[in-house]
This record gives sequence, C-alpha cells and structure tokens, in this order.
Amino acid sequence: MLRAIISVSDKRGVVDFARGLSTLGVEIFSSGGTQRALEEGGLAVKSVSELTGFPEILDGRVKTLHPAVHGGILARRDIPQHLAQLAERGIRTIDMVVVNLYPFVETVSREGVTLEEALENIDIGGPTLIRAAAKNFPHVLVVVDSSDYSLLLEEMSGGEVGLELRKRLAQKAFQHVALYDTAIARYLNVDEDALPLELTAGLVKLQSLRYGENPHQSAAFYKDVLAKEGGIPSAKQLWGKELSFNNILDADAAWRVVTDFDDPTVAIIKHTNPCGLASHEDLGEAYRRALAGDPVSAFGGIVAINRPLTLEAAEEIAKTFYEIILAPDYAPQALERLKRKKDLRILSMASTAAEKGASLEYRRVAGGFLVQTPDDASEDPAQWKPVTQRHPTPQELADLAFAWRAAKHVKSNAIVIAKDGALLGMGAGQPNRVVSVHLALRRAEERAKGAVLASDAFFPFADGVELAGEGGVTAIVQPGGSIRDQEVIDEANKHNIAMVFTGTRHFRH
Repeated sequence: MLRAIISVSDKRGVVDFARGLSTLGVEIFSSGGTQRALEEGGLAVKSVSELTGFPEILDGRVKTLHPAVHGGILARRDIPQHLAQLAERGIRTIDMVVVNLYPFVETVSREGVTLEEALENIDIGGPTLIRAAAKNFPHVLVVVDSSDYSLLLEEMSGGEVGLELRKRLAQKAFQHVALYDTAIARYLNVDEDALPLELTAGLVKLQSLRYGENPHQSAAFYKDVLAKEGGIPSAKQLWGKELSFNNILDADAAWRVVTDFDDPTVAIIKHTNPCGLASHEDLGEAYRRALAGDPVSAFGGIVAINRPLTLEAAEEIAKTFYEIILAPDYAPQALERLKRKKDLRILSMASTAAEKGASLEYRRVAGGFLVQTPDDASEDPAQWKPVTQRHPTPQELADLAFAWRAAKHVKSNAIVIAKDGALLGMGAGQPNRVVSVHLALRRAEERAKGAVLASDAFFPFADGVELAGEGGVTAIVQPGGSIRDQEVIDEANKHNIAMVFTGTRHFRH
C-alpha cells in the first residue's frame, strides 16, 4: 500500500484529490487544519503523530521534523541497506508528499502587518518535507500545485507514474521553495536600497505570450512576488485582445511617466518614449496638447492618463488609432465610447501612486545582471542653481520642472523642449547630444520660440546650447558638471538664455 502525507495551506481541491488517492488504495496521513478538512470531507485520515509516535509540540511548530517521517521519505528503494535500516527501526516508506506552504507573501502584503505575524507565517516543516521528497523524486512523488492533482490521479490510475512526470513535479517543488525563501529574504532586508551580496528574483508567471520582441522569440509575463499593486501586472483588462510583449513594455513606460506627475497628465508613448506629454486640469485639453507634440508618431501608440477618463477626453482619443489606453478608472460613457474600437486594448490600473521605493531594477548582460535602485530621487526645483546672468522667470521655472521630469523618461541622450506644461519636441537615444537637440527643435518647429529645454545629462560642448538659442529656446535645465561648463554658460549668456544646474542626471539607457 502506498502512503502519502498531505499538509496544505491552500486547500483548493485537496478533498477531491485525497478521495481519489483513497480510492486507489493510498493510506493518507495528515495534521492540523488539513486533517480536519479531509475528515470533514468524509475521509479516513491518520495523524502524522501515528507515524512519529510523538505528539505535535510548540503550537504545531514541530510535528513532521522526525526520523520516522524523513527516513521514510529519503530512503532509496534501490539501496538494500536503506530499506534494512528502516526495517530495523520499524519505519515504513512514504511514497507521496502533498504540501504547499504558509501564506507568507499574502501575510506580509497586508497593510500594517507586524514582524511577529510575518515570522509566524514562515513555514519550516513544509519546505523540509518538500525538499526531502523532491531530492528522492525517482521514488517519492511530490506535489505543491493543486493544478497537478487531476493529472497525477490519471497517471496513477494507469499504473506506475513515469520518471518524466516525477522529475517535472520535483522541479516545480524546488522552485516553489526557492520562491518562498526569496520572498522571506527580501522581506527581512530592512534596507530597501541595499544591494545584498547574494540576490534572487522571485517571479510568478502570469501568462505565456504569443512571442517576444520578435515572432521568433518565446516569451512570458511574470509578476514580482512582492510587488505592490499599481503596475501593469496588477492591471485589469476591460477590453481588447491579449497584450503582447512589446505592448507590455510600452504600457509600463506609459504608466511610469504619468504616475511621476502630480497634476492631471496624459502621455502618448511610442517605443517606450513619450512622443506626447501634457499636464492640464482639463483632461480633454491635456490630451489635445499631448497629441500636438507629435501627431504623426502618436498613431499606433499607447495613451496613459493618471486620472479617471472623462467622456470628453475619450471622444478626443477615439479619433486616433491607438494600441492601448491606460487609466485608473473610466466614466461609464467613456468606456462605452472606447469599446467601439475593436482593436483597442483598455486597461484599468490599480493605483496611480508613483513607484517610490520600488523593487530593484534588473538589466541583463551576457553572463550576468546589472542591478540598481530605481531613479526616484527627490528633487526641488527651488534648489536648482541658476548659473547664467539671467535667472528663469516663474513661468520658465515651472516649464523647466515639467521638462526635467519628462526628460527622465526619454532614452538617452535625452533632450526635451516644453512650454505651458506640454512637450513640444524631443530627441531620444542619439549617440550625439547635438543631434538630439536638432531632432527636438525640428519637432517643435516655431513653437520652440519662448520654450524651455531639458537635457538629461550635461552639455559636453557649447554647440547644443548654441543650436537651442538659434531655435528660440529661452531657458535650459541640465545637471552641469562638464569641464567645459563655463563655455556652455557663456554661450547661454550670449543668447540671453536662463540656465540652471540640477546637480543630478537622469540617464535612461
């Protein structure tokens, strides 16, 4: 007779699964809440204490940590000495372990959870059972996922469970424990900015994707196990077909932009760069100003709004083809209007909070990863240092603050031209900063006259400022710090440009 230990926190489907095992002649041992659930389901279940001959102690903290349990799991059936040692001590083999772990992530994700509550939800016996069974998977079945119950019953009904399925279940088991341990380690890392000596990323698969960046690449979408609500993984899709790999990248970029602004803001994203961006109390007007930034590039892009979408704004948005709309909520009539566009994907976002103190950011390189804290430095424009003869006017300073925040979300070398809370032109991703200035001015055209310019990093030469002055730019914000800063300042003075240094740069490679 096969013997199984069943001890699960997530009890979905466990009664039916245990009933199926019992029908196949499996003897079941359990404890605590799982034993009660199985008995209430009409099943005959034996206590783990009957295996160990020892009662649960320390409020259930110690019940399965016993040689009678782990000897029965770890003994190799193909080594006679192992079986002889079990027989000598009156220990019988255990053939199946069905375990999932205390809800640690769910516990620590709650507001106001205490350290004591978190520690009480760190499972000890469960991971030990899982690892022991997974180590001995050629002889012991290990099940951590309720979605595998029906498949396993089907295999067992047909006879011996094959090595391929046993190995797959073991891999899943080790990954389950690794994810659990990662969540605990990250929770206990009290310094959120720390870059520890050893690091694992805890990811849970949300969905498979049709393909990656290109059709020949496989891809899937994962959620950070400890991520706070608010990003694309927690979005609710209200309309449209499945998101693609590139859709998700662009949607994330769009949402990061608008949640970085406190005022009502609309962003239009193309290839992760904002080609349109504007802040205005009236969302319809904010959208019109954002669209005016680059109406040609906007076609087929993504629109994000950091306020509930009004019908007026929806009517304006509906005039152009977009892939995705993101907003925290939608007026019923606005949603109805947008749903007339069958190819549009509509996402409702869980939160408009900017990602301050968010998880670490990862960038893949061959053979390793680069890891950094997010670019969420707190900056006060009132503390910026004016370096030219003319200081910016209050209106220029407000526009500089808008442009500076926008430049943070544009790929380097980033140049942004803005006025009245709207992006008029931008240059992104150019090896040469002067080329970025040229592209931004070309997009802004005559609107550059009287506008301001932001550069994500310092100007290494005066030529970029010279070009901006010839285009009519009246104020510039940049980090400063070049060995040629004085030449750059002199060029700004020549054009009566007000320039301020922030002392902070915002490269986005």
